[in-house]
Amino acid sequence: MLTQPIRAALLVGLALATAAALQAQAVRTYKTRLAPVPVPTFTPSITGAGSVTATLAGTKLTVAGTFEGLASPATVARLHKSPKPGIRGDVLFNLTTTGGTSGTIGGTFDLTPAQIQEIAASRYYVQLHSEKAPDGNLWGWLQAQEIRK
Repeated sequence: MLTQPIRAALLVGLALATAAALQAQAVRTYKTRLAPVPVPTFTPSITGAGSVTATLAGTKLTVAGTFEGLASPATVARLHKSPKPGIRGDVLFNLTTTGGTSGTIGGTFDLTPAQIQEIAASRYYVQLHSEKAPDGNLWGWLQAQEIRK
């Protein structure tokens, strides 16, 4: 049986270890610039630019961004997962968008451990669609930003 001082020391040690583990869950930031989706020939309806920042705190991913210069109003924005960086992939989450030819993109999602590994491996990208570019107007790959101490 543990004595009272040993039990107290173990509880203090456990509390310190838990606090250290929580602090070790650093917030990770991912950023991208939104640029026109590549198309085989010049398409005047695919224009614009933007930027998106995604912040991962524990398992919660928060996405926020802006766009401007679209040839027609935005209709939908989505977070996609690709089989590997640079290749189009399936829709993972729907994002909110304010619509219009300029506006904002956003959303908050809970990620699984596998999804946390995927975003760290640069497999996620944001794609914005518009009325005149229903297959995609702007896109950008989320890239991890350096953690500065």
